[in-house]
Amino acid sequence: MNDIIAQLRENVIQGRMTRDDEGIDDTLTGPGVVELTQMALDNKLPVKDIIADGLTAGMEIVGEKFNAREYYVPDMLASAEAVSEAMDILKPHLKAADLAMKGNFAIVTVKGDIHDIGKNIVAILLKGAGYEVFDLGIDVPTDKIIDYVRENKPDFLGLSALLTTTMLVMGEIIEALKSEGLRESVKVLIGGAAVSKEFAREIGADAYCADGFEAVRVLDSYQAS
Repeated sequence: MNDIIAQLRENVIQGRMTRDDEGIDDTLTGPGVVELTQMALDNKLPVKDIIADGLTAGMEIVGEKFNAREYYVPDMLASAEAVSEAMDILKPHLKAADLAMKGNFAIVTVKGDIHDIGKNIVAILLKGAGYEVFDLGIDVPTDKIIDYVRENKPDFLGLSALLTTTMLVMGEIIEALKSEGLRESVKVLIGGAAVSKEFAREIGADAYCADGFEAVRVLDSYQAS
């Protein structure tokens, strides 16, 4: 049975969503992440082990390879998308296994900015890490973001901006959250090429994340505290 978990982990590393996909190692054949996840369920392997020892362990190695520049964005994205599909398969089984999604994360590109590649990568990685992710889109006005936080009460709010001309909107959003009495209800993470740790401190954000893997680490650190 552990062989299924080991195969699952390896196929995550290889970025093989299904048996029809080529991995980094093009000699790898057989079932991919989707099929192996279902096989693990069919063999009644614990959902916790499937996630921790298969999916998460695989993505940790992918993150190491990405940071070491052994993997490029398309390689990392293939693995993240495979894990995201696997989490969709596992989601109905989480409650029965007394497991829950780690938290609700709303992510958005702020008003005036239409860039979404980085945002989409972060969303996929967080979903694969066990978070319920709600993508509010691009070029979203501040009032719509505030309304969403008020009505849906996400645990986390991720703000993305690529342009220096739009990064100031992040500060406006945080000030609006304060004025509406919502700031203490949600942790705000910011990211994008235009921003930095210093800017995060300046506007009162809870964290700056350089990439999706750092976003996962930051959110997981909140879970541990």
